Amino acid sequence: MLRALNLCLLILFPIAWFAPLLRAGLLPLFGLSEISVISGLQSLWDSDVALALLVTFFALFAPYVKTLGLALVQFGLLDHRTLPALTVLGKLAMADIFLIALYVVVVKGVGLATVEVSWGLYLFSGCILLSLGLSLAEGWQSRRGTRR
Repeated sequence: MLRALNLCLLILFPIAWFAPLLRAGLLPLFGLSEISVISGLQSLWDSDVALALLVTFFALFAPYVKTLGLALVQFGLLDHRTLPALTVLGKLAMADIFLIALYVVVVKGVGLATVEVSWGLYLFSGCILLSLGLSLAEGWQSRRGTRR
């Protein structure tokens, strides 16, 4: 079951990257009506390359590499001792969700725009949380010696 859920994440993460995270009426930083992870990154690359690299790591690289690594562990192609490092990658990916939440709070608080959370934010958040849960469950099974 853990393997199947983890493999589903390899499909769900790219969908979440292109799904709309937010809908904004007037947003000076992006100038878009719908913002996805990818469209946000495209805007960042034009305005702030350092921040774009950081967000690319948190939003794309960390969760996907962690999911691939966990799949390799689950199929016996990577040692179980790598699980703590994979869990750290998953926690780093969670930071991206907090950045998005902070952005929504700041924009709503300042009154610069009308911002609505869209279904992609829930999908992306769910993928990150499922990924964290899977790595914790895999580590727990590994410690107990209950491998499939």
